[in-house]
Amino acid sequence: MTYDTILTDIRGSGDIKTGVITLHRPKAMNALNDQLMDELGCALMGFDRDDSIGCIIVTGSEKAFAAGADIAAMKDYDFQKVYGSNYISRNWETIRTVRKPVIAVVQGVALGGGCELAMMCDMIFAADNAKFGQPEITIGVIAGAGGTQRLPRTVGKAKAMDMLLTNRWMDAAEAERCGLVSRVLPADKVMEEALAAAEKICSFGRLAVMATKEAVNATFESSLSEGLHVERRLFHSMFGTADQREGMDAFVNKRKPMFNK
Repeated sequence: MTYDTILTDIRGSGDIKTGVITLHRPKAMNALNDQLMDELGCALMGFDRDDSIGCIIVTGSEKAFAAGADIAAMKDYDFQKVYGSNYISRNWETIRTVRKPVIAVVQGVALGGGCELAMMCDMIFAADNAKFGQPEITIGVIAGAGGTQRLPRTVGKAKAMDMLLTNRWMDAAEAERCGLVSRVLPADKVMEEALAAAEKICSFGRLAVMATKEAVNATFESSLSEGLHVERRLFHSMFGTADQREGMDAFVNKRKPMFNK
């Protein structure tokens, strides 16, 4: 498909490749408007349906992953507009339905909705120049795409309150210490490292990869006991797959497994 606000590419050398989505509103520092979020959701679901894709990367520019939601677009909205149109929930939440792993590659700023979008991904690879923040309070609102929910679950209540109430930004090093990001890398190496990680994910059995993501998300969004129940049932279900038989036989016989992709 042809998009106006994102770029798409397919990368990788194996049979199973990585879909790359680049946010592309350079004049607006990738501010997230309805068109961009509609197109992002469409691209995500397209890659999710594509059997030749095993992992997805979402990234922005060198200066900005995304500088936030598009304030110019929403400044004249009223309650009837946002509630009636199911603003944010209608299209931002599409990423939550993606079953394949999604890696956010963040360079420059990830602010407001940009930070929230990165947190919706399964892991964040950050360049050493990355900065994360939730500045919504400075324009008279609160974070509305998960910032008050995912951020404290990730970095803890105290740091989340600090960021949400004082507009303090977190640099890449602190974000890694707090568990917000998976890896911090030089800006010229971060995409290379993310693609290598994605290729590694693509080399494993698809059912095990998707089940792992489902199990982790279950405990992230529920109690420990509920999460353990989901994990156990998914673990049991793996014993009905060809990949389990192949993987364990390969381990016992000291050979490389040939998983179904």
